Amino acid sequence: MRRSGLARAGLWMWVAGVLLFLFVPIITIVLFSFDASKIETWPIRSWTTHWYSVAFHDAQVRSSFLLSIKAATLATLIALLLGSLAAFGVHRARFFGRDSISLLLILPLALPGIITGVALNSAFQYVGIPLSLWTIVIGHATFCIVVVYNNVVARLRRTSSTLLEASADLGATGLQTLRYITLPTIATALVSGALLAFALSFDEVIVTTFTAGAQNTLPIWIFGAIRLGQQLPEVNAVVAFVLIIMFIPILIAARLTGSENVVRSAEPSRRT
Repeated sequence: MRRSGLARAGLWMWVAGVLLFLFVPIITIVLFSFDASKIETWPIRSWTTHWYSVAFHDAQVRSSFLLSIKAATLATLIALLLGSLAAFGVHRARFFGRDSISLLLILPLALPGIITGVALNSAFQYVGIPLSLWTIVIGHATFCIVVVYNNVVARLRRTSSTLLEASADLGATGLQTLRYITLPTIATALVSGALLAFALSFDEVIVTTFTAGAQNTLPIWIFGAIRLGQQLPEVNAVVAFVLIIMFIPILIAARLTGSENVVRSAEPSRRT
């Protein structure tokens, strides 16, 4: 018992250490975004929201923010369409090489971003496609598709085929089954996958660097401002705002996934 208690205490200490390692830098950035001084010193002597106003009225920040929103939204829409179609194809069809296709779909998320970015940049230059918003969208869609695919295919694997069979027995067409059975069943997976894809796309910097050309998304602007070191207070305010934007869709996606698990775990007890 004593050894078990020590192991549990050691595990909790390890978890606490990992959480501190992950979140202390983030909390520090948020706190310094309210520092009135241009030089970061601890403890903070004077608090202000001035840097948020500076960031809001910065035309370059606003244009970069809008470009990031556009790219993330378009990449998410493409990922929803292609990722869900790929999930349906891999789950429903039985053909040679199905596992290999599933691996290829997941591979872009496992590859380092710099490899994906360099490969896309070379491909665009080879076929003569100028770098623009659409090249950013294509680059982001390569890994956003994976997020949607994983969510949808996991939900389809947990969905009983008896619902589809019952719908067919009752005379429903394929479109009616899709509308009234399949889509409501996977709705939370689609929404959570879209939210996670949007968050992943919004803060992507490496792939964007190779596919944006002269355009600056918000992560690229942050990277450039940090490198110059002359706008650190404004950067802290922008980073704090980006963290909020990223946190909201991730939180909603986690809640949707959690609520679905609760519903599924309660189903056996209702049947009994």
